[in-house]
Amino acid sequence: MTPEEYLAAERKAETRSEYFGGEVFAMVGASKRHNLIAANIIRVLGNQLLERACNVYPSDMRVKVSATGKYTYPDVVVACEPELFDDAENDTLLNPVVIIEVLSASTEAYDRGKKFEQYQQIASLTEYILVAQEPCRIEQYVRQSDKEWRYSEYHDAGDVIKISVIGCEIALKDAYAKVAGAA
Repeated sequence: MTPEEYLAAERKAETRSEYFGGEVFAMVGASKRHNLIAANIIRVLGNQLLERACNVYPSDMRVKVSATGKYTYPDVVVACEPELFDDAENDTLLNPVVIIEVLSASTEAYDRGKKFEQYQQIASLTEYILVAQEPCRIEQYVRQSDKEWRYSEYHDAGDVIKISVIGCEIALKDAYAKVAGAA
């Protein structure tokens, strides 16, 4: 399947799929816990970005890794002006500055490994954040150079993650608000 064929089919599909190297990979649904965490992060960041030239998008915003031709759907993505899109449909973002993935048992290895390798090819990407569902843990990778990322990890309800590229913060207690058994 060509990228053009994938996009044409994807835009009509009822379910989402990722694309890489001519292959299409169906995406699975997310749990209540996963959705609450992603929604909390979108709300927290969205409120902080109201008066800024950046937007936060949920998992329906497709991202293209131009260097490799991969199309994917991060759980949360932030882009700042000028936002660049793959075509006039404005549904495939090319220049995210922050990508956040909420980990699940079925995707954790992929999100930490091959997916992060792909994301590192996006020149605009400055911060990559992984959010565990259980236990409460947020991991942050901040680009230092093309081949170097600084790693930080947060575990306590009082911890606050600073996302410098967009001037925002996420308190762990806010990321896990209303999530049973969490912070």
